[in-house]
Amino acid sequence: MPDEPLIRRLALDLPGSVEQDHHGFPSFRVGAKIFCTLRGDPARLMVKLDLEDQHNFCEAHPGAIEPVPGYWGRKGATFVRYDRIDEALAETLLRVAWSRVAPKARRHSQ
Repeated sequence: MPDEPLIRRLALDLPGSVEQDHHGFPSFRVGAKIFCTLRGDPARLMVKLDLEDQHNFCEAHPGAIEPVPGYWGRKGATFVRYDRIDEALAETLLRVAWSRVAPKARRHSQ
């Protein structure tokens, strides 16, 4: 099961990713756009997914992945309890979120 240092490393391993503060929490950005935020208590991150991916991941991983309540959840913001998933799923979610906001030129260099 991933921990906060692993999530941070996985997020920063993505091309062009940088870490910046976002209202007191670490956020990970590419091209100045947030694709992930990280919180330690509970062990949760937020990833930006398109609505179809959000639906599919939530259906496949109930209790671990759910839409953020309200407006942002309807825009694809998705909470992930990283203490309830494995490293491979964490890496997949981060890459999907990264690809949603990464500049087109960066996505094609992968």
